[in-house]
Amino acid sequence: MSSTGLPFDDIRALLNSMPGPDSHAAQLVSERDAQLTKPPGALGKLEDIAEWLAAWTGRRPQITRPLVAIFAGNHGVTKQGVSPFPPEVTAQMVSNFTNGGAAINQICAAYDLGLKVFDLALEVPTKDITEEPAMDERTCAATMAFGMESIAGGTDLLCIGEMGIGNTTIASAIYFALFGGQAKDWVGPGTGHDEKGVSLKADVISRAIELHKDHLHDPLEVLRRLGGREIAAMAGAILAGRAQRIPVVIDGFVATAAAAVLYSAEATSLDHCIFAHVSAEPAHQRALDAMNKKALLNLNMRLGEGTGAALAAGIIKAAALCHTGMATFEEAAVSNKGEASRP
Repeated sequence: MSSTGLPFDDIRALLNSMPGPDSHAAQLVSERDAQLTKPPGALGKLEDIAEWLAAWTGRRPQITRPLVAIFAGNHGVTKQGVSPFPPEVTAQMVSNFTNGGAAINQICAAYDLGLKVFDLALEVPTKDITEEPAMDERTCAATMAFGMESIAGGTDLLCIGEMGIGNTTIASAIYFALFGGQAKDWVGPGTGHDEKGVSLKADVISRAIELHKDHLHDPLEVLRRLGGREIAAMAGAILAGRAQRIPVVIDGFVATAAAAVLYSAEATSLDHCIFAHVSAEPAHQRALDAMNKKALLNLNMRLGEGTGAALAAGIIKAAALCHTGMATFEEAAVSNKGEASRP
């Protein structure tokens, strides 16, 4: 992947050369918004979203090719008993996505969203993070590059989601490594653990952090040592979105862990992103707070597979249409504020 040295060198170069927002496009949205047939600020966050879309696409808010990308990976740490479901469920759920039988399929149909599912070598789980690094640097960087290619073919709004038995444990370990505290601060029930299972997850994470503690000062090292292929691919997809000026919608607890790696490497790297929702997984709000980010929705969801991001995409599409489709006072021949008293 790299011609400059170690595989991560190209990732670091991307982080150091990201485009910024288009302030002129955002200003044009603000000016038009002031003329639309509504009181100023009456659409609340929808107005902010329209301006955000313009800032990161460089044009009037418009979404014609939204895409939900689901990345699926398996994890060696599952042999520690961190999930009540066997690893085989990851592949079974990928088949369910492909056959149209999952929740994400129904939400995509409801909001007319494209859907792609990426199987990331499910037959080759990452290594058990309590025993060795999950991936070597070349594998991690190559998986990020694969995620960057997920938007090939064109999209103007990317929603990222995931599937991977055991990956709430992986996400919790990443948060612990990046943001500190204690393992118990970052663990939750995941796919249905009881109190004993949650305690087991915390112990597994503590052992992993102890093993890798001398190498966790670099966020990309955190990703390769503690992460999973689906998390590396999501991080790559977020970076590609920034490079190509495609706004990104980040799903829940696990997808946010991919974003947290990039944030910890470069705090402005997520400015083109919206966090879709606050997961019912207890530590998700803690992670958002650590990055000073706010989620659009709070629906008490914890399914993953991009469901929260897809729901948020429906709102984002509505925000774009409200801005571009709504008439101005002049176009609709509606009296604007103050005009009724004019002679």
